[in-house]
Amino acid sequence: MGSPLQAIRGMNDVLPDEAHGWLAFEEIIRNTMYRHGYRNIRTPLLEHTGLFRRAIGEVTDIVEKEMYTFTDELNGEQLTLRPEATASTVRAAIEHSLTYNGPVRLWYAGPMYRHERPQKGRYRQFHQFGAEGLGFAGPDVDAELIVMCAALWKELGLDGIRLELNSIGSSEERASHRVELVEFLETRVDALDADAKRRMHTNPLRVLDSKNPVVKEATRNAPVLMNFLGEQSLAHFDGLKKLLAAAGVPFSVNPRLVRGLDYYNLTVFEWITDQLGAQGTVCAGGRYDGLFEQIGGKPTPAVGWAAGIERLLALWQAAGRVPAPKAPDAYVVHQGEGAAECALLVAQVLRAAGHSVIQHAGGGSFKSQMKKADGSGARIALIVGEDEVRAGELTLKFLRRDASQQKIRRDALVAAFGNALLESTQ
Repeated sequence: MGSPLQAIRGMNDVLPDEAHGWLAFEEIIRNTMYRHGYRNIRTPLLEHTGLFRRAIGEVTDIVEKEMYTFTDELNGEQLTLRPEATASTVRAAIEHSLTYNGPVRLWYAGPMYRHERPQKGRYRQFHQFGAEGLGFAGPDVDAELIVMCAALWKELGLDGIRLELNSIGSSEERASHRVELVEFLETRVDALDADAKRRMHTNPLRVLDSKNPVVKEATRNAPVLMNFLGEQSLAHFDGLKKLLAAAGVPFSVNPRLVRGLDYYNLTVFEWITDQLGAQGTVCAGGRYDGLFEQIGGKPTPAVGWAAGIERLLALWQAAGRVPAPKAPDAYVVHQGEGAAECALLVAQVLRAAGHSVIQHAGGGSFKSQMKKADGSGARIALIVGEDEVRAGELTLKFLRRDASQQKIRRDALVAAFGNALLESTQ
């Protein structure tokens, strides 16, 4: 027998003491999406590698360094564990003609995979949820998606998450900016790090997004993309800003914000916190009007965002907002002839009526069982012994308040238990 196996580095188990927080968080997400009219979509974890190469861009960190890609031994296909879900969502929309009858609002949640150095808030298997508006061209849905985020932060009780906006215009406007940007970078090549030098001719816009302080200083006076935007792009951005102001959502314009995926155009945005150290972006997105055509579909405008669940959960926990695990309504203890069978039926009847019930398993004395009942957090213990079986009764004991035990008839179980449960909260 070898040494015990452990989880892969950067891929973490979520244990029961943490999972209740995930479930509560996910319920808030589902409710928020429902209230805004977004419908759930679920795409495979595995996709053809070409999808991400075409969608995200060949010269991005994700494609160059971070994707989990392998060859399927059965048919030789190149497959990749999804590093993000927008490309998969658009692929599904094209494949199943989801926008045939008009625009659609979609949301997703699930694990993503990137091979990078694990650190707090950044894992190799991480979880995202996101929302996509497919087929909408105007700034109104850009605003709707951003306002939805603001509503979610409020629902979660999270403060200190600020919104940064930018417009990166059209591909033609970026091309004009690129010429001047490359000329500028070539005059400062000695101050650029290896990543910036590599990107200078392949993806120069990303150099402006460098986190290296030396590169930031070297590019401080770089040509500003906003100055290259035409009338249509500026009108779209102005429309978005007006809608956000009307909705009371504060923002700042960050002309260096570009995002790390090649499919973006026009609106880009990030929600940022200072409470998570280097991993400050908790939600990001923008418009990607060219992505449908890029991966083989008809031209279709689209906009969306994705948020990191682990990062938001860390904020939620730090804010003391994670609800405590919900305790069961009842714990059934039993001992003696016919008691186990009776306890099973009692638990089934109460569960069918919508109550949470733990039935004791594993034997033991009434004293030890009552200790487990108390430790479960249940408000009520239902006791089944030989006397109760013969009399067609149960003994009901309150565990969280000082009150006398009650005898209740099994043939009136649901009503009597419901009354007792109400009494236990008073």
